[in-house]
Amino acid sequence: MAERKVDHTALKFNQACIIALNLLAWILDRPELVAFVALVMLVGTALPGAALFQQIYFRLLRPWGWLRPRVLTDNPEPHRFAQGLGGAVLAAGAAALFLGALAAGWALTWVVIVLAALNLFFGFCAGCFVYYQLSRLGVPGFTARPIERREVEG
Repeated sequence: MAERKVDHTALKFNQACIIALNLLAWILDRPELVAFVALVMLVGTALPGAALFQQIYFRLLRPWGWLRPRVLTDNPEPHRFAQGLGGAVLAAGAAALFLGALAAGWALTWVVIVLAALNLFFGFCAGCFVYYQLSRLGVPGFTARPIERREVEG
């Protein structure tokens, strides 16, 4: 099996965008911004090449030298699963906000903010953990197994 690679700077930039935009949504009381971030996350999960925040990184920030790549041997599937799970929670939060259930909507939004921050600042991906537990249990579709992460040359 070929060595799999993931640019963790792209993941970190994605998490930073999720955190910043949801904090801004909360501060400005803008549920439509929560819905936008949920949509970006869900589209990026279904179509990884269309992941808006990561595309900003790959097409602008990385080529301009504003952020440097950190490519590691890693599986992309757990990260996509985590993003999809976060997008679903955020979509539920946005729906709750639009339906007037403000406490539930903002609580779900804050769950995503906190988990993205946990990953960004401490390197623990809760969604990846869930993915690997499902893989360990043999749940169909969760086929990637943990691999030792290491820096990739070049």
